[in-house]
Amino acid sequence: MCDLNDQEELKKYTRRDFGTWAASAGLLTALPAVANAAAVAEREVTITTADGSCDAYFVAPTSGPAPGVLVWPDVFGLRPAFRQMGRRLAESGYSVLVVNPFYRQMKAPTAAQGGQTPIAQVMPLMQALTPAMHLSDGKAFVAWLDAQSEVDKARKLGTTGYCMGGPIAVRTASVAPGRVGAVGTFHGAAMVTAGPDSPHRLVAQTQAQYLIAVAQSDDAKDPEAKASLRAAFDIAKLQAEVEVYPAAHGWCPPDTQVYDAAQSERAWARLLATFGKALA
Repeated sequence: MCDLNDQEELKKYTRRDFGTWAASAGLLTALPAVANAAAVAEREVTITTADGSCDAYFVAPTSGPAPGVLVWPDVFGLRPAFRQMGRRLAESGYSVLVVNPFYRQMKAPTAAQGGQTPIAQVMPLMQALTPAMHLSDGKAFVAWLDAQSEVDKARKLGTTGYCMGGPIAVRTASVAPGRVGAVGTFHGAAMVTAGPDSPHRLVAQTQAQYLIAVAQSDDAKDPEAKASLRAAFDIAKLQAEVEVYPAAHGWCPPDTQVYDAAQSERAWARLLATFGKALA
């Protein structure tokens, strides 16, 4: 099960919230093309972890080593939308690993009907993960990236997380502070909890620059969370951009009903700007 404090925080996200997000009838919006896109090569990979074998998607520029980026999907897991997002990031100049966070339970696809999957079918997958698993997996995936010839080891890594992936991205930065130089979270869930291992309490253990993109609907449920995050970054003396976007929870992946093209592109531009500075 999840940490109790994470579970309490996740109760703020109702079945209706997730259900609206998921009711996209499986449609996948094509993302805008990358200007001067790098040629890329992609492959399905298997990564050995302390708890088994994780199936994942890896895509990187063919022109030579590039900074590595680890992508943590939302509750619907590794699917075409996140492969599309990973490929777009690779075309922007990064070697990108998108993982199946639920590999302990099943291989991807873990949401049988994609974004149309009833939330009741996927919530147990998320609830089976623990903060300890997040830490262990983050360490394993960072090590895997650093073993790839496509990854420039002289430059810092980045990591991004969507919804449940937000806290996991922060935890990844905490177990590899010398390697992770940038963290981006988008409509992150349970970013601020009462527990000692709350993501906002872990940022002092990291050395990263942060982009925290908060959904307006999430901010309405917990308006104090952004202040707690900003205070944590100030205390840790870390560069951080914490902003509430006028969009609903789940607005970034292009296969959701609440996908907001304008706000998604705005968040994407801020991510590229953050990576451009922190992973240079």
